[in-house]
Amino acid sequence: MTSETQIRDWVEEAMFIDTHEHLIEESDRIDGLKYGKNGLMPCDDWAYLFFHYLSDDLVSAGMTKNDLNRFLSPDAALDEKLKLVLPWWERAKHTGYGQSVRHTLQGLYQETDLTPESAPRLAEKYRAMIQPGFYRHILHEKSRIERCQINSLQCIFKETEQPDLLQQDIGFPALSSDLNFEAVEQQFGRRSSDLDEWLEIIDWVFTTYEHRAVAAKNQSAYGRRLNYSKVDKSSASPLFNRKAAGDSLSLEEEKTLQDYLFRYCVERATEQRLPVKLHTGYYAGHNYMPLERVRQNAADLCPLLNDFPDTTFVLMHIGYTYQDEAIALAKHYHNVTIDLCWAWIINPMATVRFVKEYLLAAPANKLFTFGGDYITVETIYGHSRIARQGLTQALSELVDEGWIAIEETKELVVRLMRGNALETFPVRD
Repeated sequence: MTSETQIRDWVEEAMFIDTHEHLIEESDRIDGLKYGKNGLMPCDDWAYLFFHYLSDDLVSAGMTKNDLNRFLSPDAALDEKLKLVLPWWERAKHTGYGQSVRHTLQGLYQETDLTPESAPRLAEKYRAMIQPGFYRHILHEKSRIERCQINSLQCIFKETEQPDLLQQDIGFPALSSDLNFEAVEQQFGRRSSDLDEWLEIIDWVFTTYEHRAVAAKNQSAYGRRLNYSKVDKSSASPLFNRKAAGDSLSLEEEKTLQDYLFRYCVERATEQRLPVKLHTGYYAGHNYMPLERVRQNAADLCPLLNDFPDTTFVLMHIGYTYQDEAIALAKHYHNVTIDLCWAWIINPMATVRFVKEYLLAAPANKLFTFGGDYITVETIYGHSRIARQGLTQALSELVDEGWIAIEETKELVVRLMRGNALETFPVRD
C-alpha cells in the first residue's frame, strides 16, 4: 500500500468537526421561500445549488447580473434556467466553487454534470431529497461531519432545532462594529438610549448564551479595517448617545465607537471562554473587494492579539490571498489559530500548499481543516470532498518528501480533522 493510499483511507475514515457554516434551519428549507426576501433563499429548485459562491464565479466568467437574477428566480422554468446558466457553467465548472457543485451533483444526485439531459432528473431529485432529516443525512451520513458550528445570517444567536448537530456562534457585529438597534430590539425586545444600557444588553447576550454558544463571530473586515484601537468609555459614551438619538457621526467618530464596542465584546467572550472568530482575507461576492484592506488584515490584528493574551482568536479563510501572514501570526502568537473554512473552494491548490507550509512552520494543534461556509447544506457535501482530497494530497506530499513520517500521520489526521476543534471550542451537549 502506498503512503497516499494509506493516508487517503485514514482521511476518509475520520469524521470532520465543521467549524463554520451559515445554514438556515432545516424546517425553513422545507418551508421553501420563507427567506427569499432577505436573499438567503431566492429560489427553491435545482438552481439553488448554484446560488452560494458559484454564482460569483458565473458573474466573473461573464454572466450578467440580470441573467443571474433570472436564473435564481422562482418564476423561471427549467429550460429557461438551463439556457441562462450552461454557457457560464462550462467556463466556471473547474474552479473550486464549480468543483464543489460537481461533487454534490455526483455524490448526492448521481449526476456527473449539468446537461440538458441531466437537468430534469436533477430537478426531481432535488425536490425529493428535501424531507425531514435531510440535514443529518447529508452532513452526518454522506459528508461524515460530526457536528457543524453555525454563524447565523438571520440573527445574533439562533435557537436551533438540532443543537447536537448545528451548534451556534454569537454573531456580534450588530452589537459592535455594525451597530444595529433594530436587530437587537427585534430579537431580544430591548432598546437603549445610552451606552450603559447598551453594555447591559451585551452582557445579557453573552451571559444568556454562555452555555449554548461555541464561539463569538465577527465579519467586520468586509466593511472596515481590523485596526480596533483602545478607546476610553468616556470617549465612546457621548458618541453612542448621539447615534442612539439619530444623529450622524463622522467616519472617525464611527470608528471610535466601533473600536470601543468591539473590544468590549471581545472581553465578554473571553470571560465566557468563547473563542473569537474573525473574518480575514478574501471577500465573498463580486466586483467590490478592496484588496488593499485585505492585505492589511494581519498587520492590523497584531495590537489586538497583544492586548488580549487570554483570548483565543480564530482567523478564518487563511487570510487568502495573504496566507503567508496568517502562518506568521499562528507561529508567533500563542492565542492565534487558523481555520481553513471556505479556503478549500476559494483556491484548492493554494490551500494544499498552505497546509504543507503551515505544518512545517506552526504547531499542528492550532489548525482547523474544514468549514463549508455555505448557506446551502447540499454543497457542504461537495466542499467536504474537496477538503478530504486536498488534505490527503498535502499530507501525502509531506510524507513522500520526507518531512513527516507515515507512522505519525494517522494521529495527525485525527487531530486536524476533529481533535483540534474538540480541544479549542467548548463541547455542548
